[in-house]
Amino acid sequence: MRLFDPADRRVHWPAIDPAERTYLEAVATPRPSTMAANVTTCWRALETGGRVLPVTIDDGGVGDSYVCQPHSAYVLYALREMELVGVAGRRALTPLIRATGRLLLSAGINRVVHIDNWLLSTNLHGGWDGGDLAAIRRHLVARFPDHLLAIRSVDDWSSPALAGAARDDGWVMAPSRQIWVTDDLARDWRPRNAYGNDRRLMTRSGLMIEAPGALSGSEVARVADLYRQLYVGRYSALNPVFTPRFVAVTLESGLLEYRVARDADGRIVAVAGLLARGDVATPPVVGYDMGAPQSAGLYRVASWMFGQMAMERGLRLHGSAGAAGFKRLRGARGVIEHWAMHVEHLPWPRRAAVRALAALLQRHAVPFMRRRGL
Repeated sequence: MRLFDPADRRVHWPAIDPAERTYLEAVATPRPSTMAANVTTCWRALETGGRVLPVTIDDGGVGDSYVCQPHSAYVLYALREMELVGVAGRRALTPLIRATGRLLLSAGINRVVHIDNWLLSTNLHGGWDGGDLAAIRRHLVARFPDHLLAIRSVDDWSSPALAGAARDDGWVMAPSRQIWVTDDLARDWRPRNAYGNDRRLMTRSGLMIEAPGALSGSEVARVADLYRQLYVGRYSALNPVFTPRFVAVTLESGLLEYRVARDADGRIVAVAGLLARGDVATPPVVGYDMGAPQSAGLYRVASWMFGQMAMERGLRLHGSAGAAGFKRLRGARGVIEHWAMHVEHLPWPRRAAVRALAALLQRHAVPFMRRRGL
């Protein structure tokens, strides 16, 4: 087992998926912010059991994307979500969230080493079943004794073996969000009225759907901007801000499969980029022209494209969080996702803070997410 810098050209790599190696090297060269503009983490790779897992190391900074900083997910993003609840709920919950944030920062929640962190809103863990998790934990604790260890996007649907290994090894399972998953798109999506309605929309739209082998520089920038309009402009600046370079690297390497929708003038108006690992797919890149009239249904177009890609490949679909009603109409069901955290090596106040967070979320946030469909 070894931790190394993917930018070091002297390093001998094991035989892994070339697309994954290309991505790991690109994030490291020259720095992660050239791929995700609001990420300033230290990027490393961990060779273990014939696979290479990306590792991010953060030393306590505040305000970056939640893909590397738990405080951004549990506090800053939660404050943004308060806009979705009533005034009374906002008045009651906002002080509690802020107090929780102060507690977590005092506990060094952002002094963290993340394992298998691809800088995506959803990390699919593929074939990693966690059989080597205890050995990884020992190795990283020895290297980073003052950092908590974490794994994002752990759930009993897409990564049941990894979730079980984390529980068995004593990791704290802190609920993070409710995700929307589809077990069998041909069975659960295609027979629904929503599928037929979306298909008719696609036909009427006159849009040309394309699986691009390459895009020009201006088109790569357009794809990045369409993603930004939706996930950063409409939702939150705490989502990873993918750059044109990220789009170019993931397209050219084949790490993501892209589909774009072009209007009559050939301009890209919607995009979906699909990541597949094992038998699960998720769309890290979804975007559309927010200036188009709502009647154009471009979000439905983008969703249709990634659903079709996954269905054509016979993959289960991890639809991430949000747009619950939209996704339920298309056959998805809710699953609680966790942030697995190892804290046993830390001083007791830091251990206690993380455990208290997990217990609070399990008792209050999970029922709230299920009740409100968040």
